Amino acid sequence: MSELQSRLSRSLSQLRAEDLYRSRRIIAGAHGAEIEVDGQRCLNFCSNDYLGLAADPRVAEAAAVALERVGTGSSASPLICGYNDEHRLLEEALAEFTGYERVLLFTSGWAANCGVLKALLGKNDILIADELNHASLIDGGRLSGARYVRVAHADTDAFALASKQTTTGIRLIATDSVFSMDGDLAPLAELSRLDASLMVDDAHGFGVLGANGRGAAEQLGVRPDIYVATLGKSLGAAGAFVAGSADLIEYLIQRARSWVFSTAPPPAMAAAARAALQIVRDEPERRAALQQNIRQLIRGAAELEIPLGLPDLVGQKMIAPIIPIVIGESARTMSVSKALLERGVWVAGVRPPTVPQGTSRLRITLSAAHASDQIEILLSALDAAGLGSGRELAA
Repeated sequence: MSELQSRLSRSLSQLRAEDLYRSRRIIAGAHGAEIEVDGQRCLNFCSNDYLGLAADPRVAEAAAVALERVGTGSSASPLICGYNDEHRLLEEALAEFTGYERVLLFTSGWAANCGVLKALLGKNDILIADELNHASLIDGGRLSGARYVRVAHADTDAFALASKQTTTGIRLIATDSVFSMDGDLAPLAELSRLDASLMVDDAHGFGVLGANGRGAAEQLGVRPDIYVATLGKSLGAAGAFVAGSADLIEYLIQRARSWVFSTAPPPAMAAAARAALQIVRDEPERRAALQQNIRQLIRGAAELEIPLGLPDLVGQKMIAPIIPIVIGESARTMSVSKALLERGVWVAGVRPPTVPQGTSRLRITLSAAHASDQIEILLSALDAAGLGSGRELAA
């Protein structure tokens, strides 16, 4: 056995022994509130399809029309011949919707965050980052070569202190808006007042939060210097975008390697995302339905004494649709997730390294597409799995 094969075998065995081994499940058919997973019909409470648009026929029709007109692939990077008029139309629509001068499409949120940070920062710059940032912000920051200052989660005093560090270059604060494993919001208003530029990844807020669905930045009254969001969550499509000044976008076109050296996204996905964006504009009742579902789950969990790992929600008109139940031990977390699936309710178990050691959890996500009775089924399943009546969860 080669050293490579030996190392792979040892590593996989160790992951299994530590209850950290991950497996894919196969989805058949459309993604929605109900789903077929590994041949079993179940209620889906682990999707990021927050507005129920991933299987919306209007979004699918927009993609189908574009497929008929322009085909499947972009065939090249945007600077060669991959920049289609569908890409341009979506960038313009997103710029108008977000209120920024310009927008640039990327193939994924990962590509966007890594591309921005690597392009903008270097060894004379300082990146100040929340310790619970998404992996794409972490890796992008490390790749940039900038001095990386890791700050305790949402600690505004620590951010303020870090922003006073001496540098001859750029000071940039980078943070998620909604933290994907906890559902809490970054203190964006406080961060925006510090002596640093602000980059916000609003992947889980865009389309969901704010009076008009413009995200956590709108809800908290903040305008980041660099605004990043994805198209594969609330819009039910794929890809991501960066919004900012005309100079920022033009610079990224010249220097963002993950954009310059990647084939452009399929034009049909851009058409789908543009149709979904119009629905976000036209149907605020989707956001209202999502908030109603979130509050139903919170009320029901309180009645059953199911300990949700939620942040302080006092005064929040709109709540992020990510609701964790921290169990602690990886093995028990996955055991509970399996028991729920056997009852026809799919809630993902999340373990290290996605979350810190000792904080393995169920990550419940809600959609506007969930019906009230489906949320009651979820609550009953959580209670039957031993999570209700104030029981101690950690092993």
